[in-house]
Amino acid sequence: MVTESKPPFPPFDHESAMEKVRLTENAWNSKDPEKISLAYTNDSQWRNRDQFISGRKEIITFLKKKWNNELEYRLIKELWCMSSNRIAVRFAYEWHDKSGNWFRSYGNENWEFTESGLMKSRIASINDLAIKDSERKYHWSLGVRPEEHPSLSELGL
Repeated sequence: MVTESKPPFPPFDHESAMEKVRLTENAWNSKDPEKISLAYTNDSQWRNRDQFISGRKEIITFLKKKWNNELEYRLIKELWCMSSNRIAVRFAYEWHDKSGNWFRSYGNENWEFTESGLMKSRIASINDLAIKDSERKYHWSLGVRPEEHPSLSELGL
């Protein structure tokens, strides 16, 4: 039997928490629901806005629907705090709807991990702000944010 794991592992220190945040950001910017779901336990519990999601199958369904509606999605996450097997992040992502209306979505997430580094709980609070195309701050090619791109703090977000 193969045991699933996803380093870095708790207990987290500042460096390993920063690495976990960046790996998670990179995965979400890939927009590959199946691959992303493997970072979560089989029975992972999510609260995303007003939705409650349970397990990998529901995670995959949720992410497919999300990125069918949130086009040209680009995300930046930033470590807020951490302790032992928990990490809190703040994030902002930009996207547009099918009518071409742009948004910046801001929020906070609380994560809890198993000893094997899989996320067993994700609690997300998110608010959407309509923005003009000229107000966008994320202009990298779709996919992983380049290392030299400014962080949320550097962008004043």
